[in-house]
Amino acid sequence: MQQMYIRNNFISNAISFLIFSFVHFNTNAQDAKPDTVNIGIYITSIHDIDFKQKEYSVNFWIWLKYKNKDFDFYNNLEIPQAKTVTKSFVTIDSTDDRIFMQMKLQCVMKDSWRIGNFPFDRQSLRIAFENSQFDSRSMIFVADTVGQHYDSRFTLRGWSIDSCLLSTGTKMYETGFGDEKLAKPHTEYSSFRIRLVVSREASGLFWKMFLGMYIAFLISYVCFYIHADGMDSRFGLTVGALFAVIGNKYIIDSALPESSSFTLVDLLHGITLFFIFATIAANAYSLNLIKKNRVPKAYKFDMAASMIVLILYIILNVWFIWQASKGN
Repeated sequence: MQQMYIRNNFISNAISFLIFSFVHFNTNAQDAKPDTVNIGIYITSIHDIDFKQKEYSVNFWIWLKYKNKDFDFYNNLEIPQAKTVTKSFVTIDSTDDRIFMQMKLQCVMKDSWRIGNFPFDRQSLRIAFENSQFDSRSMIFVADTVGQHYDSRFTLRGWSIDSCLLSTGTKMYETGFGDEKLAKPHTEYSSFRIRLVVSREASGLFWKMFLGMYIAFLISYVCFYIHADGMDSRFGLTVGALFAVIGNKYIIDSALPESSSFTLVDLLHGITLFFIFATIAANAYSLNLIKKNRVPKAYKFDMAASMIVLILYIILNVWFIWQASKGN
């Protein structure tokens, strides 16, 4: 009887120990937190902004501070939007039971451009960093926000820097990257992100691009002041101005990426083409009056049409340009 009591007591204690161990293990597993990696960046230059190819080049220093020696950032630091990444300098300090890594990188970045208000555009240059070996369950980034994040002296020709924002987050991938242990194809990686907002200094570029278009319009507009006997000259000048505007648009479009949206470039050229067509239509009506020997009325019509065309053209251009410059 005593032996049975001892045996039952032993079994009871063993079961209690197993339950306690299981609960304790699960509690520790749930309480386990991912290792943190302090990361910072200092941008030294941005150059070769290519609108047509949707890319730009950037040079920067990046540093990482962490304790887990399994983190191999030299080989596993990933920049998802980078076309090319070149490491020109790397230093590693492992004193004080902590690893400090500093690297200088040169990257060619791919990005998308917003060209709706070009050349009064405002662009966001984005750079993101991840570790391709460890997901967010094992490692998370913490941004080092002390000090400046870019060299205010570096030359970004034709642009001005509005802000530089640092943030961290989680990048989700709806795939398991071939890991059959996952219940569903979903993985998450910690991400360190930089968003540099730049605005174009557009005044000089605007006149460089649109001066030919405005000269073409003025050439067509002068036709209102050519004597009624020179109708051939009137039509010749307006048709020539029409093709000049079309050619100017094709030249500008060749320097911009393809876009399905209606941009400021399309709008200004469209307005100019419409008013040149209106000038041709007005000349045709004036010619009809002259053929009916109503020369004084044709002259009055030319003067009235010239004022209406010029005033409406200037108002529409000023309005849409102002909207574009304020809307970026």
